[in-house]
Amino acid sequence: MALQTAREFSLTRTAMKAELLDAETELKLAYAWRDERDEAALHRLITAYMRLAISMAGKFKRYGAPMNDLIQEAGLGLMKAADKFDPDRGVRFSTYAVWWIKASIQDHVMRNWSMVRTGSTSSQKSLFFNMRRVQARLEREAAAVGETLDKHQLRQMISTEIGVPLHDVEMMEGRLSGSDYSLNATQSTEDEGREWIDALVDDSAQAAERVEESHDTEQLRAWLLSSMQELNEREQFIVRERKLRDQPRTLESLGTELKLSKERVRQLEAAAFIKMRKSLEGQSREVLHFLN
Repeated sequence: MALQTAREFSLTRTAMKAELLDAETELKLAYAWRDERDEAALHRLITAYMRLAISMAGKFKRYGAPMNDLIQEAGLGLMKAADKFDPDRGVRFSTYAVWWIKASIQDHVMRNWSMVRTGSTSSQKSLFFNMRRVQARLEREAAAVGETLDKHQLRQMISTEIGVPLHDVEMMEGRLSGSDYSLNATQSTEDEGREWIDALVDDSAQAAERVEESHDTEQLRAWLLSSMQELNEREQFIVRERKLRDQPRTLESLGTELKLSKERVRQLEAAAFIKMRKSLEGQSREVLHFLN
């Protein structure tokens, strides 16, 4: 913890010592990076505005993410902003960069809030970062006039205030109300209580299913080998090269090797498949299940 704090302090101190860019210098650096990919200009631009990134990262400490991680994400957002910044638009880089820095930090916070993805749409992000603040304000305003809001009223008011669907508010409320629990935690306080992981259903194939699948695979292989015998040598070659290779060959490459046009190879391939299908249908009624 002490090492982490020292590193944060060092980053902040370095950022505070960076130069302050005037509009003209900032513009020159932005042009140098955009037009000439001048890495020295990019480094100078990023360094100058790292204090902005650190300041914004500090506003998200209450979400529980380590400050070092927040600063790193803020720096990534700053670099994305520098890469996409268009100096011809007449906007200061700091104004443009704020949105990229904020988006990068918010994405990091939401990715790490829970093992279950909290949300990714704009309305879900808005809820995640504003719902508690809006809820507290609405409750204060209601209390000031002697009113008490029930949960349904409060959710509806939050939905209207933030401008998101009611079901999104209900979903986010549920996600923010709980935390992640270990699957190795016991289901009861008893010493011999079963762990939650023991209650999970095994989704893997059971022995009977594996045997049945293996049997079907072997049967299909036998049918296909038999149907291949109905083809002449050239047709077998085309089918193998087109369908049985890890990297199927093109009609053009086969045409070059066989000294045929691409269209002729396609016709031979289609004819071979018709022969194979007839052969498969004649071997067993079961094969129709796989062909249709």
